[in-house]
Amino acid sequence: MHLYPLKFQPLYKYRIWGGNKLKSVLNKGYNEENIGESWEISDVAGDETMVLNGDLKGLTLKKLIQEFKGDLIGNKVFKNFGEDFPLLIKLIDAKTPLSIQVHPNDQLAQERHNSYGKNEMWYVLQADENAELITGFSKKVDKKTYLNHLENSTVVDVLNVEKIKKGDTFYIPTGRVHAIGSGVLLAEIQQTSDITYRIYDYDRVDAKTGKKRDLHNKLAIDVIDYKVYNNYKTTYKKDLNVSNKLVHAPYFKTNIIFIEGILNKDYNDIDSFIIYICVDGGLEITCKTETYSLKIGETILIPASINKLILYSKAATILEVSI
Repeated sequence: MHLYPLKFQPLYKYRIWGGNKLKSVLNKGYNEENIGESWEISDVAGDETMVLNGDLKGLTLKKLIQEFKGDLIGNKVFKNFGEDFPLLIKLIDAKTPLSIQVHPNDQLAQERHNSYGKNEMWYVLQADENAELITGFSKKVDKKTYLNHLENSTVVDVLNVEKIKKGDTFYIPTGRVHAIGSGVLLAEIQQTSDITYRIYDYDRVDAKTGKKRDLHNKLAIDVIDYKVYNNYKTTYKKDLNVSNKLVHAPYFKTNIIFIEGILNKDYNDIDSFIIYICVDGGLEITCKTETYSLKIGETILIPASINKLILYSKAATILEVSI
């Protein structure tokens, strides 16, 4: 069998804070209430996405890597990660705020959980008026001061709150305290990890369990980066029909492309898979003699063995992700 651009069946996740924008804005197909996350491409154990299109339909991402190795993910990526896909792609709809949380780095995650750490980034697809998110600290604190705020439920007073709009982008390295606020729909690109330390959850009760969710402050205290930074938001160019640098981290590289008309893409110099996430409009992707459509809220994986593509749209915006 040959490789081709691959779409996957998303996995829909109930969350206490989930809303209905994944369905109402992005046309996702599910019947449950409070779906907060759509896992678009996942190799998390027990939550592996399956191919939706073509001859490879029904195969999990893991099975694909086992069969195609470097042809699918890139020889260098396969050498570094083996049969583990290094990224997890999510779309997140927060009707109410997420817990304030932090993620451990690779070393701690390996020691404590036999897992990768969780560096991630957010790109805002839609935000209600006055929507906010939290990233990092606004005031200098040490562990003792931080713990006092935690005990008094005033931790939000020392955190950096950002008013957000469509297109805003944030890189969230491990150790940075963060939370998505209410009324926010965003794309999240992260290392393959599901390790989260909840530090504050507004004393909410989960309707499904009737209980408050667990907090992980003992684990979190040594993970947190207490520094204050001048700027937390990512700035980027918006040139047409080129790959504008968005977030280039050690764990992934994300560009943003504003497509109008025809765009020829050549990936001969990149030894990695490419992921396209459509964040506005829609486009057609031609690979050899086949054409694939991609609309807002959809994700497609371009195998590393495919080097040339033709993209066409009257007007579309995509995130272009690689390792």
